[in-house]
Amino acid sequence: MTAPIPRDIPDLPALPGMPSLPHAPVPAAAVVPVTRRPLAAAVRLLIALMAAGAVAVEVLSGPSVLRVLSHFAVQSTLLLAAVQVLSARRARTARRPLPSGVTGAALLYVTITALVHHLLLTRTTPPFAITPTPATPPLLHHAANVTLYTLVPAAALLEWLLLTTPGRLHLRQATPWLLYPLAYLAFTLTRGELIPPGKPGRYLYPFLDVARHGYRHVLGNALLLGLSFYALALLLIALDHARPNPVRRRRKTGFRLQPPVG
Repeated sequence: MTAPIPRDIPDLPALPGMPSLPHAPVPAAAVVPVTRRPLAAAVRLLIALMAAGAVAVEVLSGPSVLRVLSHFAVQSTLLLAAVQVLSARRARTARRPLPSGVTGAALLYVTITALVHHLLLTRTTPPFAITPTPATPPLLHHAANVTLYTLVPAAALLEWLLLTTPGRLHLRQATPWLLYPLAYLAFTLTRGELIPPGKPGRYLYPFLDVARHGYRHVLGNALLLGLSFYALALLLIALDHARPNPVRRRRKTGFRLQPPVG
């Protein structure tokens, strides 16, 4: 009759005099094949050039560089251009993508720029414009506006849908993304208080014009816009988890199925 096998087997002591093997970390490139994505890099560089070109036209045609750079649309577009350049470099050199919190924030802000312009600012009286009296030709200025408010946000959205891996955005990122719009609200209200009354461009957006509507109405507008921005962030996160993976590749295992013999 054999003895029962104990449930708990104690660890064997190390043999004296035996040197421990050094830890040899294996680089990720030895396990995961390096994949460069030149097409994605080229598309992202093109988006960055479009964004930078539109901002350059607005800056060169504006009455003041600081006034142009104070617009939410210009700041969000510059942020997107920087993110696209960094993402293009990583795609070109086969490095890990930027953190999803950064890329998602840039996408959210340019989407806000497009929606606010097309839904709230296109029918204002007088017509809204970053540079009310542009020094550039009207056709070039119109092309810059179309690029800034329509082409760049649409291109950024398509790049995100077609050239990035889904499921990287998370619900916990939605609230931190709103910190920049909140900081911009504080900035534009403080800026308006420091500029003398009656000076053009005191408040950059008509729905944030305290001199015309008062703080109560402006803060109410800001609250509604903030809730809308949060809902838009949740929509982007949900879409990120529902969309298919456009960059999935079939991995070669090294084995090939053969028909049965006989």
